[in-house]
Amino acid sequence: MLDLPRYLLGVLEVALLAGLAVLGAAPTRRRLLPAFSGASSGLVTTVLALALLIWVAEILGSFGLFERVPYLVGMATVGLALQWGLGGGWGCPSRVAASRSSHGPVGERDALKGEKHSEREGHPHPPPQPATLIALAIAAVAVIKFGIDVKSKLSTGMTGFDSTWYHGPFAAGFFQSGSTWDLHFIAPQFLAWLYPANAEIFHAGGMLAFGRDLLSPLLNFGWFIGCLVACWCIGRPYRAAPWSLALGAIALSLPALSDQAGEARNDIVGIFFLLAAVAVLVNARGGRESGQVGEGVSGSGGDRHGVELGLLLVVGLSAGLAAGVKLNFLLPAAVLVLGVAVVAPAGKRWRALLVAGLAAIAGGGYWYLRNLIHTGSPLPWFDHVGPISLPAPEQALGGREGHSVLGYLTDGSVWSDWFLPGLHGGLTILWPLVLSLALAGLLLSLFAARSSFGSRSGSNLDRDRALLVAGATGLAVVAAWLIAPTSASGPGGAPKGFESGLRYLAPALVLGFALLPSTLLPRVARRRPPIAEDAQSAFEHMGEGRRDRTRGPLAVAGLALLVAIAIGYPVQRHYLRNRYANPTFATPGLNATFRWASSISGARIATTSTRQYPLYGTDLANHVEYVGEEQPHGGFVAPATCRRWRRLLNEGHYDYVVTSRDRIERGKPPYPPTTRWTEGPQATPISKTPPTVVFKLSGPLDPSACPGERAGS
Repeated sequence: MLDLPRYLLGVLEVALLAGLAVLGAAPTRRRLLPAFSGASSGLVTTVLALALLIWVAEILGSFGLFERVPYLVGMATVGLALQWGLGGGWGCPSRVAASRSSHGPVGERDALKGEKHSEREGHPHPPPQPATLIALAIAAVAVIKFGIDVKSKLSTGMTGFDSTWYHGPFAAGFFQSGSTWDLHFIAPQFLAWLYPANAEIFHAGGMLAFGRDLLSPLLNFGWFIGCLVACWCIGRPYRAAPWSLALGAIALSLPALSDQAGEARNDIVGIFFLLAAVAVLVNARGGRESGQVGEGVSGSGGDRHGVELGLLLVVGLSAGLAAGVKLNFLLPAAVLVLGVAVVAPAGKRWRALLVAGLAAIAGGGYWYLRNLIHTGSPLPWFDHVGPISLPAPEQALGGREGHSVLGYLTDGSVWSDWFLPGLHGGLTILWPLVLSLALAGLLLSLFAARSSFGSRSGSNLDRDRALLVAGATGLAVVAAWLIAPTSASGPGGAPKGFESGLRYLAPALVLGFALLPSTLLPRVARRRPPIAEDAQSAFEHMGEGRRDRTRGPLAVAGLALLVAIAIGYPVQRHYLRNRYANPTFATPGLNATFRWASSISGARIATTSTRQYPLYGTDLANHVEYVGEEQPHGGFVAPATCRRWRRLLNEGHYDYVVTSRDRIERGKPPYPPTTRWTEGPQATPISKTPPTVVFKLSGPLDPSACPGERAGS
């Protein structure tokens, strides 16, 4: 538990990091996309701020300097430099902002006129429409449901398999070592130590601030809110924002994504960046009729080419950030980048591809460059492309046997025994409707674009071509899910991982739901009055405008922040007191070991357990390593002999050894061979419950004294 001064110091550090990121992102947004306003403006600023936090961490982490003071100094340097360079200096409005105020787009000028008209009538803003209220109610229910699931983790710690397997250890490894460039080896399954780790950067940042993982169970709650905002923005140019919000909230609440709440799972993070990229694209190409965020490539005012450049940079960046979160976002990110190039004006497509591509590489390329340097390939999971051999570790992927959904599509028994029950469990009993609506949203986006190619309106053409890119991106998610070797993992004919693998399909479901209203209601939307007179937009912009009208919302926001900080203090005490205090999510032996580890600090612990995050202890001060041998091209395997096992233990100078199987399997010995290999006068068992034994080491183990040594024993 943290005392009050230490807790407040952590809060201050988080506030400084966030504030400095926004300080640099806000003028950057005004320079890149000056005509954005309201929710879409906030979304772009958020994406840019998150990118700054990641970039500074990666730069520092490449030199082992991702630590508290360097991170604060780095963010201060970047944030203040961008504010000074792009914001026009202290106390001075930026040149872009000044231009907006005097020569802003038609939509903004109309908004100001509508605002003044409303003030003369004595009504600052028209009331929100019923559709908006209903959508907000649905979104509120989704937020409450997600929050309840988060609350349960505040009494147990993060218990999900992936959180304890690699998300948590990656973040703790960044926190302890200060390095994001070195490979953090974990259990030798799926070459997981080579996974991209944009999401884990934020968990490590919270650990730097508090010296604990206080923020980790809460971070996905913020990503969930961000996804809802992005859904609203996707429907915004088509007068369908409330419907997109409501349907997006429903899709985000499907059981397939229920394991995101309170965990370090990163699917929700990738979904946010993918939705944000689509939202920026459709808003910037909204056309004159939407009158909201400028005219994108076909703009009617300002620097047309500058706006186009800003659009390409932000869309590419957000797509790259998604690809830097999880491998299954690589294909949709690539389709998104190629798509914005294809729909660019003739003669500018190569330029568009170059700009968007470089921005995408900036967003997620760090991890693939790291893989290239360490292994010789950015994607070491593939050892060949056709006849071309590629550098890759010479080892089995391990874990569950890999199978794809595509490989089982014509297998009737798999459908009846696994796929249909899995769809029911992951997408509810209404799964046929869920899949149909999502697919309709994606396909209708393609149809809307195709039907507009004969239109004489350039703005409609741009907007509908943006829908084309969005629909193609969603279908790319579906394709990636179909061919992924983990989408139907498990023994042949028994894809036990199918239901869990539906989270790889979830981004397409959320995107399809968010796009559906924009494809069904475009004609109605285009006949509606200008945005400044629309109650939907007025509700969204409530509180904007003159300074006297911002004081109220700012005061409410400040009060809410103070209340959250005050509530956070007893909550963190409750969390740290109960974190892994009575675990029940693993085998009996591992549960007992995790409970033991939560009470020790500063120990060096060797393990053979795939689940290892709870071993880091409450204060994350235990140094935990999976015992294995590094191989060429970034490989990492478990030792095959007792002699090698003991040598590795001696080289690691460990205080404790945790030998364990991941599960109790009928017909197999209760303990792994490493238990027998460790036994001896220098290794004292302090806990022994199948399938786990914890040894305390008092000295080096003698490799020559291995009992019954034989290869593979």
